[in-house]
Amino acid sequence: MIPLVRRITAVCALGAALAACGGNEAPRAGLTAPSKSAPASPSAPASPSPSRPPNLTPGPGGLTPVFSNGPRTKGKTVALTFDADMTADEGPRAAAGEHFDNPELIATLRALKAPATVFMTGRWAEQYPDQARSIGSDPLFELANHSYSHYAFTANCYGLPRVPADRMRSDVEGASEAFRKAGVPHAMPYFRFPGGCYDQQSLRALSSLGVTAVQWDVVSGDAFATDADAVVQQVLNGVKPGSVVVMHCTRSAAPTTERVVRAVVPELRKRGYRLVKVSDLIAASTDHV
Repeated sequence: MIPLVRRITAVCALGAALAACGGNEAPRAGLTAPSKSAPASPSAPASPSPSRPPNLTPGPGGLTPVFSNGPRTKGKTVALTFDADMTADEGPRAAAGEHFDNPELIATLRALKAPATVFMTGRWAEQYPDQARSIGSDPLFELANHSYSHYAFTANCYGLPRVPADRMRSDVEGASEAFRKAGVPHAMPYFRFPGGCYDQQSLRALSSLGVTAVQWDVVSGDAFATDADAVVQQVLNGVKPGSVVVMHCTRSAAPTTERVVRAVVPELRKRGYRLVKVSDLIAASTDHV
């Protein structure tokens, strides 16, 4: 496998609704282009403007480009990202009352005026169309693709069922169709692999879709966590300028996340960080890794 195409090896909790992003390791990557943005005042976060699809550059060798973190050298910015996970076969659990959504988390982000990027599965959008439309219509947020089924795009990805190679593209397109049916105005051209697992075959399969795969460099550990304080410390200890933090918008599988956000956002601002969306980090970078 070529160096620029690698599998994410984050140690992650496993579950039916959530299959990544709960451990203590994170993928390492770096983009070294300087940021053009200066930190905003912690006490007066700037109002975000609506996201607009950026101009994307091709990935190496014609493969789907992969983005893991923003510029390290200038400007204390950090992007909070939330995976809205629901697999294709979890409808009966939702019908029985299990909550794969987290409206309290979204309300807290709005109250704190904290920009965020939400990577949503098509199945989640089908289950919660009003919430999907609300998130996708709010300039505080940007909505991006997390596949339709939340099945894995490689073998041996935290026990997830695998999407056949000839259905990878249609699985991503199925999520986009679910967004349209929910009335989402537009989704950003970003994709997060379920479980963070990808290889050269999956990058090749998605190369014609015009998306950038977005990974992370800070694992929050919120998946199945019961100790919010421990998750807060893991985030704060891991954040660096340009970091992408992965958390979850799935209440049943990540019950502490709303409390974590209430603690993390003010503390990051106190430390001089400016919260931005993934599109802002990509716009400040001149290369994909």
